[in-house]
Amino acid sequence: MRVDSILNSGVKGFQQATERANQAAQEIASQSVSDASKEGINQKDLVESLVDLKVAEHDAKANAKVIETAGELIGSLLDVKA
Repeated sequence: MRVDSILNSGVKGFQQATERANQAAQEIASQSVSDASKEGINQKDLVESLVDLKVAEHDAKANAKVIETAGELIGSLLDVKA
């Protein structure tokens, strides 16, 4: 596997995780907390959105590690080449 494809995979995965986190955050923000006592808030949707946000966070961290590792690999290859 080529190093640039590893780096591109990490960047693409990070962007997708960011989009999922933004969507989940928007869903959370659109819920009215003051309506919770009146059952105006769908708690199942809120919990699912919170879980989606946490999953997106973990995905972003994992993809950031892939990007970091690819960068280190590129640095090592340059050191060997020099």
